[in-house]
Amino acid sequence: MFIAPAVILLTLFSIIPIIIALFISFTDMDLVGLADYSSISGAGFANYINIFKDPVFLKSMYNTMIYVVIGVPLVVAASMGVALLLNYGTGWLFKSFRVIYYMPSITNIVAVAVVWGYLYNGSYGLFNYILSIFGLPAQQWLQDPTLAKLSLILLAFWKSIGLNMIIFLAALQGIPRSYYEAAEIDGATGWKKLRFITVPLLGFATFFVTITTLIGWIQFFEEPLVMTKGGPLNATMSMALFIYNNGFQLSKFGYAAAGSFVLFIIIIIVTLIQFAVKKKEVEY
Repeated sequence: MFIAPAVILLTLFSIIPIIIALFISFTDMDLVGLADYSSISGAGFANYINIFKDPVFLKSMYNTMIYVVIGVPLVVAASMGVALLLNYGTGWLFKSFRVIYYMPSITNIVAVAVVWGYLYNGSYGLFNYILSIFGLPAQQWLQDPTLAKLSLILLAFWKSIGLNMIIFLAALQGIPRSYYEAAEIDGATGWKKLRFITVPLLGFATFFVTITTLIGWIQFFEEPLVMTKGGPLNATMSMALFIYNNGFQLSKFGYAAAGSFVLFIIIIIVTLIQFAVKKKEVEY
C-alpha cells in the first residue's frame, strides 16, 4: 500500500511505454500508422538488421563511445576535485563558488546554446579572439569534424560538474572528523589523508556518480541537437540524436524504436558490468 503510488507511476510512465516501444520496434509503424493502426504491419527483426547496416547509426555508436570515453572520466575527476577544494572552507567565498559551479547544471540548454554558440563562432567568437592574441589561426569549432566533437564534450563537461560536485560535497561532509584527527596523531600528511581516508570513503559516492554520469553520456542528446544538429557530416551524431531524428523528423517510429532498444540494452549491459566490478571490490 505504501509503495503503490510509486509503483503505479513507474508502471504507467516507464514499464508500459517500454513494452509498447518493444512492440513498435518489430513493426513498420510510421506517421500513417500513427493515425490508422490498420496500416501497420509486422517487420520482424528487419529494423534491427537494417539498423546495424545503417552507416549513420554505426557512426553514432562510434561518436557516443568517444563522448563516453573522454567525457565520463573528466567529469568524475573534475567534480571530485572541485568538491575537495570547496570542502576545505566554510566562508562566503567558498559558498559562492558552490553556487557558481552548480549554476550551469540548472541553466536552460537553449540559453547555454546561445552563449556557447557565441564562444565557438568562427568569425567573432571569444575563443578565436583569444587565439588571435597569441598569433594562432582561427578555428572552425563546430564545422571541423574532430573539433566539433571536442567542442561538444567541453560544453557538456562544463554543464555536468555542478550536480556531481554537490553529491561529492555531501559525501565529504559525512566523513567523521575523528578519522582525520587519528591520522594526524600518527603523523599522516595531507596527501596520505586524501589517499587513505578521503578517497576510499568516497567509494560509494564515486560509484553512484560514475553510474549516473555514464548513463547520461551514453544518452548524449541535448548538446548535439542544439549546437550542431549532428553535423558536420554526422561527426557529432549521437545514438540518442539518431533515434530522435528517425522518430520525430523522419517519422520512422519502428526504426527509431529498434534503435532505442539497442541503446537501452547497451545501458543495461554497461550498468551491470559496473555493479559486478563494484561487488568484487567490496568482497576484496
